[in-house]
Amino acid sequence: MASLRAALAEGIEEWKLRVQTMAHEIHSNPEVAFEEVRSSEAAAALLAEGGFTIAFGTGGLPTAFTATAGSGELKVALCVEYDALPNIGHACGHNLIAGASVAAALALRPYVDELGITLKAIGTPAEESGGGKALLLERGAFDGISLALMVHPVQDGMTYNPAGTSAQAMGRYRAVFIGKASHAAAAPHLGVNAADAAVLSQVAVGLLRQQIPGDHRIALYVAEAGLATNIIPERAVVEFECRAYTLREYKTLLERVLSCFEGAALSTGTTLSIEPTEPAYEPLIQNDILAAHWTEAMYTFGKDTTGSAGMSGGSTDMGNVSQVIPALHPWLSVPGANVPIHSQGFAAFADSPEAYSVMFEAATALAWTIAGTATTSPEREHFIKSAYNRTNRS
Repeated sequence: MASLRAALAEGIEEWKLRVQTMAHEIHSNPEVAFEEVRSSEAAAALLAEGGFTIAFGTGGLPTAFTATAGSGELKVALCVEYDALPNIGHACGHNLIAGASVAAALALRPYVDELGITLKAIGTPAEESGGGKALLLERGAFDGISLALMVHPVQDGMTYNPAGTSAQAMGRYRAVFIGKASHAAAAPHLGVNAADAAVLSQVAVGLLRQQIPGDHRIALYVAEAGLATNIIPERAVVEFECRAYTLREYKTLLERVLSCFEGAALSTGTTLSIEPTEPAYEPLIQNDILAAHWTEAMYTFGKDTTGSAGMSGGSTDMGNVSQVIPALHPWLSVPGANVPIHSQGFAAFADSPEAYSVMFEAATALAWTIAGTATTSPEREHFIKSAYNRTNRS
């Protein structure tokens, strides 16, 4: 195993310049959910150069792909994310996610037969919004997969030990209030103000926040609430989301939030419709076996691997995958990043030399985790059997 680890580390080193160039290009050309044309092509092209067979349009998603090497019984997926946030680019560091997964895949490629694995690097669009992995899971992209892995950047100071960490269940919705237009000066009494309903829903949700558990989250914004000051707004649209660490708690929270909107509609005389805007994200489950391999690997790099109290917030569609397939989604602490993710400041750190340095350490740890699992007989057989049983049940 020591010689194999050294060989995998050398493989990361061989591809370092090419992978960092790719990750920098993704960062410099941010593309939002389902529009990641250049980003997905850049990742797929590098994997093709490394000897992978590429299939584009996985699961019917134009910016998804599957890069495959090997034919072993243990089937491993590395998830490659590359979507950015609107207006603030890669403020969640998905260029680093893509770089770590692609580098790990390229390093493992020469050893897939020796390890007895089928290795898939799956390009997974639309994590920030759209639930790309949830759609790919539904459409069979992860069928037969024994284990799935990726990393996620966070601010500096986070532990590299993923054991016990999670991410929240989340659902996003659109509430539409319909009232009645009228002249705001000549006949305001004949109108039914949909904007008032939007305001009341915000107030109700704000008051509700006093009485929900500290690890629950509600967020919303008014997307539409009128077109001119001299017209009573006939239509208002509120986009909102709810998050909690268990599905049961999430559903309870959602019911309470829906009541806020229903009350706003009732008090203003508007009609209300609410629809989900994307697939729900499920809670994240970290596989203990994979987490132990990863933590041991990152310890060799001198990283903080003390136990964690768990994440304080955030959601990922990797949660949906982890509910079905043994998965690893550890946190990648970016040195010097003293700002929160989803900020302009973090977007700058995600393209720093320090970020790319730790990205390659993470890529090495991912490759070592996969190799360690593949060469540890009880673990290997456990994951193969689990995938077999899952496939037969379905």
